[in-house]
Amino acid sequence: MNEAQEQAVREPAAQHPAVLRYTAFTTDPSGGNPAGVVLDATGLDEASMLEIAAEVGYSETAFLFPRGDGSEFDVRYFSPLVEVPFCGHATVASAVALERTGTVRFHTPAGLVEIAATPGKASLTSVPTSSTPAPEEDVAEALRALGWSADDLDPRYPAHWAFGGSKHLVLAVRTRERLAALEYDFDALGDLLRANGALTAQLVHQRSGGADVFDARDPFPVGGVVEDPATGSAAAAFGGYLRAIGQVGRSRSITIHQGVDMGRPSLLEIAVAPDDPRVTVTGAAVRIPDGTSDGVEGN
Repeated sequence: MNEAQEQAVREPAAQHPAVLRYTAFTTDPSGGNPAGVVLDATGLDEASMLEIAAEVGYSETAFLFPRGDGSEFDVRYFSPLVEVPFCGHATVASAVALERTGTVRFHTPAGLVEIAATPGKASLTSVPTSSTPAPEEDVAEALRALGWSADDLDPRYPAHWAFGGSKHLVLAVRTRERLAALEYDFDALGDLLRANGALTAQLVHQRSGGADVFDARDPFPVGGVVEDPATGSAAAAFGGYLRAIGQVGRSRSITIHQGVDMGRPSLLEIAVAPDDPRVTVTGAAVRIPDGTSDGVEGN
């Protein structure tokens, strides 16, 4: 093989790095939220990463740029349509895909995220969270887009714009049935979220008899995705939201069930303390076997 032929063989490998496929916040390849993971994205530019994310078709693909000894990385996250500042499920998937035990540090566009990794599981500590009441006009627009009324909302949980690495609109509903019957105006909700620099609507319901157990659904029209089966950044934002509305008088652990209504059950555990603006989000992840349908086509 001559030099030109050798270069032609080498270049496609550089242009098309291996994309691993993992699903996060589950131990079942048919559950959780699938994410693409590129363990070494060195040399890729923004256009290339967006193209790869669109080809993968998951809500996010994470691109890792190694630093030093392999425990520290610069990380960027792309949906099929846009780059996002932080993605929790792709972070958990990436940490598990690295197959390391111990602390891993991700330098993300949102800030430093530290991850405690063990085989098949990861706990990420978010950037400092924040949460502010949503203006009445934003709530009214969200209700119109969702086809909900003000009576559907749980008065114990005021609507907020909450941040946990990325921004989310938190709305709580009175009944599980209202949450299960989710249908919404994709363009209208996407416009509202984009206008406020947000990614998803974090729609939650507190289970009766379980103060620390919530069901959640997360529309993600900003990224071209109808719904996320698991949203780690929204879970972190929700922890910060609970602190902001005075529901974290002591350290508190919260369980979030998401993806159930999509047929992709996900389990997210969050830990929030009254004196720390950060939130820890914990979940499992598992590789999706080659040739296995991920069940997310059409998102």
